[in-house]
Amino acid sequence: MRDQHESLRALQDWYAAQCDGQWDPLSGIRIGTLDSPGWSLRIDLSSTGLAGRPFTEVKVQGDDDDDWCHCRIQSEVFEAFCGPDHLVDVIAIFLAWAVAAARNAAH
Repeated sequence: MRDQHESLRALQDWYAAQCDGQWDPLSGIRIGTLDSPGWSLRIDLSSTGLAGRPFTEVKVQGDDDDDWCHCRIQSEVFEAFCGPDHLVDVIAIFLAWAVAAARNAAH
C-alpha cells in the first residue's frame, strides 16, 4: 500500500508543479474507467516541459485477461489504458519517464 500512496503523492506533486497559473484548466490529468474493465489515464503534456520528449510505447499482456497495460503519447497527451489492478503501474510508468526526461533535459 505504501508504494501506491507514494505514486499518487508523486503524481499530485508533478501536477502541482505544472500549475503555474497558465495551464489550461481543460488540460491536466484525467482518470477514467473502461468497460473491459480497466482504467484510462490521460495527461496533457502540451504546456509542460515534457511536450515533445520521446517516449517508448509500452505494451504488456500478462497471463490473465485483466493483466495488461498500454502506454503511449498521442498528440502531446500521455495515454495509458490498463486492467483493473494496474492503475498504479501506469502512473509509475508515467512518473519514471517524466523524471528521466526532466533529468535528461537538465544535462
